[in-house]
Amino acid sequence: MRRPTYTDVLKARKVIAPYLDKTPLRHYPLLSEVLGFEAYVKHENLLPTSSFKIRGGINLISQLSLEERERGVITASTGNHGQSIALAAKMFGVKAIICAPEGSNPDKMNVIRSFGAETVEEGRDFEEARLNAERISEEKGMRYIHSGNEPLLIAGVGTAGLEILEDLPDLDAVIAPVGGGSTASGLSIVFKTVAPEVKVIGVQSEAAPSVYLSWKSGRIESTKSADTFADGLATRRAFEFTTPILRDNLDDFILVSEEELKAAIRLYVEKAHTIAEGAGAAALAAGYKIRERFKGKKVVLMLSGANITAEMLKGILSEG
Repeated sequence: MRRPTYTDVLKARKVIAPYLDKTPLRHYPLLSEVLGFEAYVKHENLLPTSSFKIRGGINLISQLSLEERERGVITASTGNHGQSIALAAKMFGVKAIICAPEGSNPDKMNVIRSFGAETVEEGRDFEEARLNAERISEEKGMRYIHSGNEPLLIAGVGTAGLEILEDLPDLDAVIAPVGGGSTASGLSIVFKTVAPEVKVIGVQSEAAPSVYLSWKSGRIESTKSADTFADGLATRRAFEFTTPILRDNLDDFILVSEEELKAAIRLYVEKAHTIAEGAGAAALAAGYKIRERFKGKKVVLMLSGANITAEMLKGILSEG
């Protein structure tokens, strides 16, 4: 596959513009006071699926061939990517099956089904759900959509970078969560093309560090487990397509603990009055961890999603 380019991101913006509004980039003085830098939050949690993924879903599904639309699509997801494909498939009249691990976030699964997609919940984690999706794709002849190894997905989510530059052209850094790496890949393509002075930093849970390890080693690494509550970060094996992009473009890659992710969720509630899921809070967790590095600078935190259950949010807030 050919790597997506800045031009592909510009094309993606034209494709998705009729369907998605621009998300706000908001400055929070109280959050900035805690961090010691000027914190700007990119609210991808305000998109229709409460997650950035829908940008890529619309860009890809809208460009399927007639033959692919007739066959239908299938993918694997821990939730947010699945919601994206399910909603985009509904918008363009395409049958969709979403494979997820057993015990996946029930709220995310209910939303996927509400969009008309079929769900198959089998396997202990994303990796096993992915293998299940590939098997069903072969059996049913459906168009398999990988959650990261898709140029149109990456170009679609990269459109958030265009919006950031329009609203804050003099930013110093952007921090983005890494599950499979589509967000950080798309953003890095934009910034390294037109604003190479902006530092692009990825963040992953230390309980699921496969992409971080791959970024360090130059090989596609995997881990025995991905036991993080942040299901959007729970990747046991790094992706072949996005990892080289991250290696070429990321200025740094940070690991955060489960407790640091929970603390960031609480910080968003307390200082910004906004809700983030585990992966959505990862950028803030990393920003707090390396706050001395950006003292006085302008830093964008990608709040990638807010699909956390009420029960989990209540528990995390009570811990604080």
